[in-house]
Amino acid sequence: MAATCQDDAVDERPIRRAASIVCVRPGADGPEVLVVERSAGSRFLPGYIAFPGGAVDVGDDAHAERWFGTAQEGPRAAALRELAEEVGLAITADGAVRARGLGPIDAVPPVADALRELCHWVAPPEVPVRFDARYFTVAVQADTEPDPDGHEVADSWWVSPRDLLERWETGERKLYWPTWLTVTELAACATTDEMLGLHFESRDPTEHEEATMPRHVMEQE
Repeated sequence: MAATCQDDAVDERPIRRAASIVCVRPGADGPEVLVVERSAGSRFLPGYIAFPGGAVDVGDDAHAERWFGTAQEGPRAAALRELAEEVGLAITADGAVRARGLGPIDAVPPVADALRELCHWVAPPEVPVRFDARYFTVAVQADTEPDPDGHEVADSWWVSPRDLLERWETGERKLYWPTWLTVTELAACATTDEMLGLHFESRDPTEHEEATMPRHVMEQE
């Protein structure tokens, strides 16, 4: 959720850097994005639908320096690493390949600009697990298919953002607020180019949204 200025002592809790990656491909009925279902044993948002991603690890700054020439791109490196670990896809300069490790990326890393910043979320103090998360979009080939790890991720599939929102509206899928707003913004895009060029400002839910949306959108259930 959007960052806010707080004087509370709870605000002194460390905020971990994080990253998520939104893979985009052309589909029969419009652009599709790759989503995951977090495993039931996950400490954070079990059973929720999300995009591949997680915390920036200690080694990600080194990966970033090797791949992009600067440790400042640690979140981009984390997004690539998480994608490989969670769904077995490595993004290279030659496209997406099936791989659980980082070898293909080391061999032919993509340029940093291949991962375009979509949005930036900073969790407010009341959230149990606080992240400073950057979301990126990246284009992949139409025949790219995920291989979920079965540990952090129970399942992974391609879906149009509009279809995902419809399944959320019927109660079939759970979306946390940052994911819900991101999917809503993506659903307004008619083409893959629009999705890849999208950038929006994160925000807190309105009072009306907090009052009318399912509880699981605002807090982990």
